[in-house]
Parts: sequence; C-alpha cells; structure tokens
Amino acid sequence: MHSTYTYPRFAYRQSDEQREARPSRHPVVVIGAGPIGLTAALECAARGLPVVVLDDNDTVSIGSRAVCYAKRPLEIWDRLGVVPRMVEKGVSWKLGKVFFEEREVYRFDLLPEHAHKMPAMINLQQYYLEQYLVEACQAQPLIDLRWKHKMISLHQDDTHATLAVETPDGIFRMEADWVIACDGANSDTRKMVGAEFSGQFFQDRFLIADVIMKADFPAERWFWFDPPFHRGQSVLLHKQCDNVWRIDFQLGWEADPEEEKKPEKVIPRIQAMLGKEVEFELEWVSVYQFACRRIDKMRYQRVLFAGDAAHQVSPFGARGANTGVQDIDNLVWKLKLVIDGKAPLSFIDSYHEERAWAADDNLRQSTRSTDFITPKSRASKALRDAVLGLAETEEFARTLVNSGRLSMPTPYVHSPLNTADAALFGGRMAPGAVCADAPVLREGQPGWLLESLGAGFVVLFFGASAPQAVIEAAGISARVVTVGAPGSGAELIDHEGLAALRYAASEGCVYLVRPDQHVAARWNRFHSDDIAAALARCVGQEMALAA
Repeated sequence: MHSTYTYPRFAYRQSDEQREARPSRHPVVVIGAGPIGLTAALECAARGLPVVVLDDNDTVSIGSRAVCYAKRPLEIWDRLGVVPRMVEKGVSWKLGKVFFEEREVYRFDLLPEHAHKMPAMINLQQYYLEQYLVEACQAQPLIDLRWKHKMISLHQDDTHATLAVETPDGIFRMEADWVIACDGANSDTRKMVGAEFSGQFFQDRFLIADVIMKADFPAERWFWFDPPFHRGQSVLLHKQCDNVWRIDFQLGWEADPEEEKKPEKVIPRIQAMLGKEVEFELEWVSVYQFACRRIDKMRYQRVLFAGDAAHQVSPFGARGANTGVQDIDNLVWKLKLVIDGKAPLSFIDSYHEERAWAADDNLRQSTRSTDFITPKSRASKALRDAVLGLAETEEFARTLVNSGRLSMPTPYVHSPLNTADAALFGGRMAPGAVCADAPVLREGQPGWLLESLGAGFVVLFFGASAPQAVIEAAGISARVVTVGAPGSGAELIDHEGLAALRYAASEGCVYLVRPDQHVAARWNRFHSDDIAAALARCVGQEMALAA
C-alpha cells in the first residue's frame, strides 16, 4: 500500500505587464491559491469579474490537511460547477459516534432530513480539492493564475492598491482596484496593512497521522474520550478516499512536537489503536497547536480578508475551510455590485458586519468544543466525564456532549440588509438564514430548488402565478420564480411538498433571496412595493429609494 497521489507542478510564466515593465490595473487580485483563494477566483469569474491570483508556490498543499467539507460549501461549489468531482472522489458521510473509554455513549446524524442534493459532509484530501479547483480556474478565461508570484509589499489609497511582486525573474509592480487576501493564518497581507489579529491560543498539542490501510470501519466520524489505547486523552478517526484514514491523537501540553512526529513514536500509537496485526503505512504526519482568533476588520480600504487570513478556529468541527468558502460567497456578489456602480462603496462594509458575526459564532463554538475535549481543571474534567457517562442512557446529557460541533452556516440574524418580518411567520427560513434545498420538477424534469435560484436576486413565490415576473429597485432586478403543487402550472413543481414544508409556505407566500442564497425578507402576500423596498435595502440603497 502506498499513496497514489502525484503532486502536480504548475508552470511559472511571465505576464505581459512584467515583461514590458508597465503596471496594469486589475479589478481584483487574489493573494493565495489555496481553497479559499481559488474559490474567490471562480466566484469572481462566474460574476464576470476578471481576476488575477498570486501564489508563491507551484503545487497544491502537501499532505491531506483539511479533509471535511460540509453541505453548505458543497452547495456553493456546486453553483460554481466544481462539485461533481469532489463528491465522486470523496467519502460522503453523515453519522458520527462518540465513545467514552470502550463504550459508545452517543451518536448523531448531521442530515436527518431526506431529499437534499448535497451530502451532509464529504471527506476529501485537500490536495484533491485544490487540484480540482485549479483545473476549473484554468478553464476560465477571466482567471489568470500566476505561480511563483509572491507579494512582498502593498500600498493603497482610497481608489486602488499597488503591489510589489517577486518572481524568479525579479520584482515588478501591479495595481488592483480590490485585493482579496486569502493567504492563510500567517497572512503577510494582514501584517502589511497593520491589522490586529487577536484571540486565544491553546497550548495543547495534537498529532495528525494520515494512514494508508484497508479497514472495514464504516464511513463515519468516530471520536473517543479516554480510550484504553490512549488513556487520558482523545482520538478522532475519519475515512478519506484512496484507503487513507485520518487519525488525530491528543498529546497533552508537555509533548515535544519533533519527537512525537518520529515514526518510532507514531507507529506504536497506531498499533495500540488498531492492533499489531493490521498493516498500514504512514502517508503524512504533523503535530499542531491552534488558536481561536479574528482580525479586527475584514476590510482595510481596498484589501478584503477571507478564510484563515481573517479568522482561525480549532480543527474540531471542520470550521476552517468551510467558513472561508462562505466568506467568499458573501463577499464577491457585493464586490461586483460596487464595482459596477450599482451599490455605494459603503455597501462592502456589510461583508465585515455579516462575516465577523459568523466568525465570532464559529469562535464560540470552537472554544466550547476545545474546553470540553481538553478540560483545564479536575473539576471540569469530572463534569465532562459525568456528562459522557450519563449520555449513554440519558437523552438530555447527549446535547451536552461536545466532540466538535460540526460546521453549519451561521444565519445573519442581525444583518442591516435584512427586512424584518411584518407578520408572524413560522419555520427556519427567517431573514438571514441560508435557503434550504428541496427536490422540484422543472419542465417535467427532476431538479433542485437551489439550482433554480441561481446566483442573482430572486423573488420566490409559492403559488401558480405571480403578479409580476420581475421586481426592480435601485437599478437591480430580481426575477420571480414560482413554486407550486402538481398541476398548478408553476415554474417549479413541489412534487414532494418539501419546499413548502421547509419554507413554512402557504399559498401566496413570498421570499426575497440574495445572490448568496440567504433569505433577505419574506411576506405572507405579494406586495411589489414592499419587495422593491427590501431589494433596495439589500444593496445599501434604502435612502436612495426613499428619496
């Protein structure tokens, strides 16, 4: 058994502006070609924005690194046309089990509802994810990937940024109307603009071992507290593709990272877990610590931060890359409207308002998980162990078990872009929530609601025929999509009744949906003036409409 993955090498090429020593002004420059930067490039291209991506490397990430990708990022990537390969190659799962010592005490289902297009979660090594994203970018004429390009300085004013970029052929300068910094937790861009990056550091150390083996464990997330093979600590097991398994061992505060990475230390740990008769090979080993931190502002003039450059969380719960993809989903449609002059410059600040709120939610969840997994006192450990013991038989205790709350989208419940409900309205699809998917028929063919929403503003009308086909306000158009029961003649047929159920929709209900498929407003009846006012508010033009 051995790794079958071959790392690609991407060619460095001189650009015309470098060759001719004439700085060019680009609408958007992305720093970093990891999952978040590549997603940003694809999102920009999908919205008609030319984009340059700078990366100081020439290959994908070494080692599997991030492996868990949640339903919401998969829905975003699906809109960008890159998800089929990910789902086909990755390991789909939705069940998790928690063990205390040798006993299973709790299990959970990430997607108890049926009939969703995307799985609850897939496990896929980051190098595959990045390769698929790179290949999708290479097929886009609006995306210019520049490898072995390292930004070494950045200067900006209120109109643009000037970047000095180092390459194998020397240094040249380029300009950008906007810079999206996706250069990771140690972001040089963050340092260049003088941003603060504060939060809590955790001293505990963890060992990641990616192990190649043939095993009959199911495709589930297994988490042990105090197992007999690793007393006093925790262990996590995940299945990836190509017979690679992720094993995560808690080491404690005093562990020596360099010693713990040595094969003679790692192999006995794995043998104790699996049994000495199980054959395996080590593919990748790393020891890590982590922090829960956030940047003070996600916008610095013409520089916008996303992903780990903007926030760091613990790896428990798979909140890193998943959160970063949702940053991009929030940002780029707003950036497009500002660049096109359809929204004021101040509109871009709603990116910080909404995604800082989401980052803080993730930080809270991540910190709570860490405190449960690594209790810092005898009292907190005794409390945790009591919860685990009770969880085996008592339903209430299971809600307290925290082996890493898995990534879920954060609703923007306090967003200034929302229009509050004017009447009592049930269900989960309140303003700020991510739209739920549901199976529908379109022209007699099976499909999905989110596919039909697309990437622009949509007025979702539950009924056979809406009073208008388009709503316009503040220079923005929102097309009306009708959803109805079989035989209604609506554009989308809710043949299983799940769309109406998930949206708590009776005949005549209306939802205004943003380009990132979050709910902006909802009503019990179609009133075009109300919808237009909500649409204007959603692009920062409320006062312009009132005038």
